[in-house]
Amino acid sequence: MPSRTASSLQQFAETWATRGIRAWEEGWWEMPVTTGNLIGSIIGAGPGEVVMQQNVSICQSIVTSCLDWNGPRNKLITDGLNFPSNDYVYHGLERQGARICRVPSADGMSLPTERMLDAVDEQTLLVSVSHVAFRSAFIQDLGAITRRAHEMGALVIADLYHSAGVLPVDVRALGLDFATGGSVKWLCGGPGAGYLYVRPDLRSGLRPAATGWMAHRHPFEFQPGPIDFADDAFRFLNGTPGIPALYSARSGYEIVNEIGVEAIRAKSLRQTERLIELADEAGLSVRSCRDPRSRGGVVVVDVPKGEEVTRELARREILVDYRPNAGIRIAPHFYTADEELELVITEIGSIVKSAVCS
Repeated sequence: MPSRTASSLQQFAETWATRGIRAWEEGWWEMPVTTGNLIGSIIGAGPGEVVMQQNVSICQSIVTSCLDWNGPRNKLITDGLNFPSNDYVYHGLERQGARICRVPSADGMSLPTERMLDAVDEQTLLVSVSHVAFRSAFIQDLGAITRRAHEMGALVIADLYHSAGVLPVDVRALGLDFATGGSVKWLCGGPGAGYLYVRPDLRSGLRPAATGWMAHRHPFEFQPGPIDFADDAFRFLNGTPGIPALYSARSGYEIVNEIGVEAIRAKSLRQTERLIELADEAGLSVRSCRDPRSRGGVVVVDVPKGEEVTRELARREILVDYRPNAGIRIAPHFYTADEELELVITEIGSIVKSAVCS
């Protein structure tokens, strides 16, 4: 947690205590968009193009609820590296007529771009791509996949959860139609702060079924349905937002913007390369991509009883995480010292050899 986050949350508490309901007129109402602007500057979106949501699952549900799954163009392509929560949303669309096509990964860690390109056809309505795979940090070619989708008349939604904040992203240059992500990874923003980008020229033609009063053109007129949608990004909001989560998230976004993602990426590449060298020297199995052009900010080390090793590392105050069918994910960030890289690999080797995992 950034040190300034505590002050931000204190500011929320003081505003609530002293301004009460007036706070909604004094900035709270606009916070899903003003906070989204901080994300926009990280992912290459313009002002007013990103709105905050509770999490990526809600973002995915909003986007997919904008689309008609009953026609001949009813195919949804999801990559085999996608986070399961996204796929759960997609399979729920089958009752509306959607056909879900999951492009499998042979090893669960990587996916040749050609397989995604080959899966897109004239019946495809939406292509879902995880920019950086959550298990392995494998980087997918968003540009090539988006171009192919658009050639076939399909839309693209990219999950940027594991790329934004550690890997340069430009949603406009990529031509993405939708992008989602969250804050508890590289953005250092805490839980309850997902975000949704929608390509501005698509807005007027989209009418999300997953909606709420904040998406109304005149919400305080409290008109009965059907909804008269706002013209701007408020169109993709729903109910009352979680204001404390937005306060807690802003500090992380500000710090990432201050440092700059290019600088963060440069350090990340150097440190992940060093982690791989150290793991090789220790005789540990590295499952991450060794080509830096295809590797995000994580190095995955696979060891026997990896989940138990991860728990023991936590007991030693070394925080990593474990993913089944992958291994231990080590994720240095802008605040990570080089000495910590040697420490984590040394400790993993020590634990594997000790009675802790015997």
